[in-house]
Amino acid sequence: MQIYNSLTGKKEPLAPIVAGQVGIYVCGVTVYDYCHIGHARVFVVFDMVVRHLRELGYQVRYVRNITDIDDKIIARAEEQNLQFTQLTETFIDAMDEDMGRLGVLAPDEQPRATTHMGQIIEMIEQLQQKGFAYAAENGDVYYRVDRFDGYGRLAGRDLEKLQSGARVEVNQQKENPLDFVLWKASKPGEPSWPSPWGEGRPGWHIECSAMSTHCLGNHFDIHGGGFDLQFPHHENEIAQSEAATGETFVNTWMHNGFVRVDDEKMSKSLGNFFTIREVLERYPAEVVRYFLLASHYRSELNFSSAALDQAWDGLRRCYRALLDQPQVAAEEGHPVYQRYQAAMGDDFNTPEALAVMFELVRQLNATAAEDQPQLAAQLRRLGDSMGLLQMDPQEFLRMAAAEADASDGLSDEAVEGLIAERLAARSEKAWDRADAIRDELSAAGIVLEDAGAETRWSRR
Repeated sequence: MQIYNSLTGKKEPLAPIVAGQVGIYVCGVTVYDYCHIGHARVFVVFDMVVRHLRELGYQVRYVRNITDIDDKIIARAEEQNLQFTQLTETFIDAMDEDMGRLGVLAPDEQPRATTHMGQIIEMIEQLQQKGFAYAAENGDVYYRVDRFDGYGRLAGRDLEKLQSGARVEVNQQKENPLDFVLWKASKPGEPSWPSPWGEGRPGWHIECSAMSTHCLGNHFDIHGGGFDLQFPHHENEIAQSEAATGETFVNTWMHNGFVRVDDEKMSKSLGNFFTIREVLERYPAEVVRYFLLASHYRSELNFSSAALDQAWDGLRRCYRALLDQPQVAAEEGHPVYQRYQAAMGDDFNTPEALAVMFELVRQLNATAAEDQPQLAAQLRRLGDSMGLLQMDPQEFLRMAAAEADASDGLSDEAVEGLIAERLAARSEKAWDRADAIRDELSAAGIVLEDAGAETRWSRR
């Protein structure tokens, strides 16, 4: 199993600290609003990672945190005249519901910042005792960046250049403009917790260091999150954790790429910001999951209607191949499954893994009837490992046909492809599959006219 390590900039073999066991920590959501499609990518990507490692036989302990106290949460709660806990509980429930619909398995542990204040304060005290932290006159506690050798190595940034380019603050409380807050003194009326430095709350970065080391130990295997967290959040986690514990923090850092919308950066100001709930109003959850896995996790992902429609078509082909196939056990050591494992073993190459699935679809559509059940079993097995093909084929195809009928219908290329599949099914005397394709085309407003070995078509 080769994984690209953001820390070293190259693929490296997975070598767990404890043989057969893998500890993974992924930065979760700050719960002040509904999750968006960028959150969906992080959660689905690392759900895929966890599923695959477990399929390989590893005992995976998967930890994904919740940030349930920060400035945005406090501001949103004030806007809505709510206690901050009322706001966070609402959006934690919404997050769990959205991720459940996307087939994301629950993590083994989902720690919250507010329930780990003891660990957070203890880590800050350790940093202060070792000279890596200092209390400012305003009651805040800061981390001394220049005390930590190697700061910037995760993001490939030089500390001297960072310092020379740093903006000098007007109200200077820091010894160095790059120093970051570990503990924030509370303002009147804000939620706060007692500490050696007075009432306050933790900075964002220290939360993850305290929660991850509490759940997985000072040194663990994999830390993941979106590429936008690489600097400064993950960089600061390394500095805090290794300074406090004196141990290597994480072996492998994984970062998934940005999500863009119609080739533009997703942002509320551009009006191209989509919550998961908005997307699921238009597309089935499994179509969205397929779309999120169709690109390699490290690449940028372009969110568009055309891309989601392609995901519809891809799943439709898979489900059509499974139609009326009996449920049989998948044989071990099948060549197609081995090719799938090779693709996933190369840094979780899901586009190549999906290509292997479609190779199975082509084989299913072209092979003799007596050989089809085992190919269908292998297809289901690959789908299961990626959290796909979880619906009854007839149910999915009815849903797809209804969607096509409600929209502008199938493109000419899609119609020609379906007709070619139907002709292949007819030649193999796979009449149920041929009839299902004809029904799907009919539901989409396509009229077929068979003339010997040729089929002509028109739109109703």
